Amino acid sequence: MNFNRRRFLSSSAILTSGAFFAGCTDSATTTEVPTEAGPHFDISLAQWSNHVALKGGELDNLDWPAFTKENFDINALEWVNQFFAEKKGPMGLQPKGGDYLAQMKQRCDDLGMKSVLIMCDGVGSLGDPDTEKRTQTVEGHYAWLEAAKFLGCHSIRVNSASDPKLSPEKQADLCADGLRRLSEKAATMDLNVIVENHGGLSSNGTWLSGVLKAVNLDNCGSLPDFGNFYVVKNRGKAEQYATQKALYEGDPSLSEDQYGLGYDRYRGVTELMPFAKGVSAKAHDFNAEGEEIHTDFSKMMQIVKDSGYEGYIGIEYEGKELGEVEGIKKTKALLEKVIAAV
Repeated sequence: MNFNRRRFLSSSAILTSGAFFAGCTDSATTTEVPTEAGPHFDISLAQWSNHVALKGGELDNLDWPAFTKENFDINALEWVNQFFAEKKGPMGLQPKGGDYLAQMKQRCDDLGMKSVLIMCDGVGSLGDPDTEKRTQTVEGHYAWLEAAKFLGCHSIRVNSASDPKLSPEKQADLCADGLRRLSEKAATMDLNVIVENHGGLSSNGTWLSGVLKAVNLDNCGSLPDFGNFYVVKNRGKAEQYATQKALYEGDPSLSEDQYGLGYDRYRGVTELMPFAKGVSAKAHDFNAEGEEIHTDFSKMMQIVKDSGYEGYIGIEYEGKELGEVEGIKKTKALLEKVIAAV
């Protein structure tokens, strides 16, 4: 058993304790896809997969657990904070009140659903070069830790971001400081702080793994995302794109295609898996055989398996060709197929 698997099993022991599992019932079932004599994986759904319906008012946040169970037979949820948050001045997005969180928790309990994590955005930069603002961001995440604890999650997902004009080394130092302080707080609550490759230097696997090594806390880990390895995306604004990618000029680890300037996704996932406390199976487009055309899911899941990781694999569908429901179903079918085969 390698270090990563020992670390996961240790976390699992915490999560199954009665005190920590306040969020959802112990009897909650999940979409389980074990491999014969191999690691055990559960499938969860990232709420961002339904962001179009949620933002458009077609789906309410409180109804999302039932929607997920009924449409996809998935019983593990990865919440996105913006769908149950309020803007509160310099603290950024903060959770709605306790009564609202209690309704979310009750919906989970009633359906036998499990809350896995909360993806937190809009709270500030944990690597802000301004000491006061960095501290403000750290403390701005405290309410999300409390919400995660209440709902029964094992982690909050945060971003590792600083001023992109600073050197990669300086940005790493600043991000490590913010992550370390937030993770120390989370440890007192038996929670993890996990970082996703989510643009900028965080989409460089070598850089982000270095930051996590610098933090050097067991409860500060990664959420490797199969598709988020563009340090700069080409969004069709030529001048803006040229300015942004100039910051990374001369980096031999990056290559450019029609979508932007990126890092090799398979190398990146390999580098981040030793720290993983979750995995995000990002999907966009599929061919006639049901394979994702941008990412080799079989290759990715072999990397995940080889790392010794066991736990949740979160579906995150972001495609535009298919509707959200169909896209999630296709991603789930593909994921189940490749998990069974690795």
